[in-house]
Amino acid sequence: MQNLPETVKSDEGLARDISAVASIGAVPSILRMVCQETGMGFAAVARVTDLTWTACAVHDDVEFGLTTGGQLDLHTTLCFESRAVREPIAVDNFAESPRYCNHHTPAMYKLQSYISVPIVLPDGEYFGNLCAIDAHPHPVSNARVLHMFEMFASLIAMQLDSARRQSTVEKQLEDERRTAALREEFIAVLGHDLRNPLSAFSATAEILRRRPETELVAVGERLRRSVNRMAGLIDDVMDFARGRLGGGVAVDIEPVSGLDAALRAVVDELCDADPSCRVDCSINVPEAVACDRARIQQLLSNLLANALNHGQKDAPVSVSAGLHAGQFVLSVRNQGTPIRADVLDRIFEPYYRPATSAPGGGLGLGLYICRQIVDAHGGTLEVASSETGGTVFTARIPQRR
Repeated sequence: MQNLPETVKSDEGLARDISAVASIGAVPSILRMVCQETGMGFAAVARVTDLTWTACAVHDDVEFGLTTGGQLDLHTTLCFESRAVREPIAVDNFAESPRYCNHHTPAMYKLQSYISVPIVLPDGEYFGNLCAIDAHPHPVSNARVLHMFEMFASLIAMQLDSARRQSTVEKQLEDERRTAALREEFIAVLGHDLRNPLSAFSATAEILRRRPETELVAVGERLRRSVNRMAGLIDDVMDFARGRLGGGVAVDIEPVSGLDAALRAVVDELCDADPSCRVDCSINVPEAVACDRARIQQLLSNLLANALNHGQKDAPVSVSAGLHAGQFVLSVRNQGTPIRADVLDRIFEPYYRPATSAPGGGLGLGLYICRQIVDAHGGTLEVASSETGGTVFTARIPQRR
């Protein structure tokens, strides 16, 4: 930091304003030109508040003695009056000025000529003044000089506004960096600290399920389902976080044989969890499919769970999968009330759940992750919903030969 007075150093906002003016490379040239054009010996950019007058930059050819960071009693300056009316003040000769000939400012500082023009930022904030003074009379109240000062004051205001905007952007970037670090820590907690106790719960559930007592078996089964649900929620949040941090979920695409059996296993698992559900399958994948097996199973699991939760309870859910026209096509259809158009527009957004969703239905990440999985495979995921056709989600994944 510059060699500023301690009072200025202790005021972070004021010190920041001085640094902002110092960062404007044109300011020294502006002050020098002001003195050359008017013949005046001292020019400054001043930060003027309702309490203080502080020099942010100075050009001093007459050894006035005020340096950067120097402060004057606000009420001894004419900048105080300029700020009050937000208008320029220009005096060619104080001795001949009817309004200012008896003013305390020229008498205190031994001045004969003076000009001060407000520096107002684009948002309307009064920053301060561009001013010049001299111990001799000078013609500064004419239109040419006033226009020059106003033009320079406007330029300084725009540069200060730009600097503030840049500072805001830099602060936002720094905040984003900190947020990213917190997200990484969050993922680490999910991936390690939460999974460890879940493993213990899962082991306890298995022990209870193998006990001969019927009531303990039931308790173990309920605990197992709860553990699986918690693990699924953790997986969803981790996929979401990784997708946002790394540009998408990770996939390991390779030729997968026997995908039809893997998909039927997903259907069986969900039906085992809810024996009342009805699922009609038409899965025929006789050839190897270029995909990530586990991710495709996750895709079907999320789509099927969504259909079972939101579909008509007394109508079956239809699952179909196969190879068509060089694409692996997977679709899940359920009957029931059609999804409104405004909901369809947002259905793949993270954490989005329609107002009609039942409490405890999940985090609203399942369909978002489905879209991420399909995108990672270079495919498309579409949804259509109507009274006659029901609601159908269709994933198409191209197969490269």
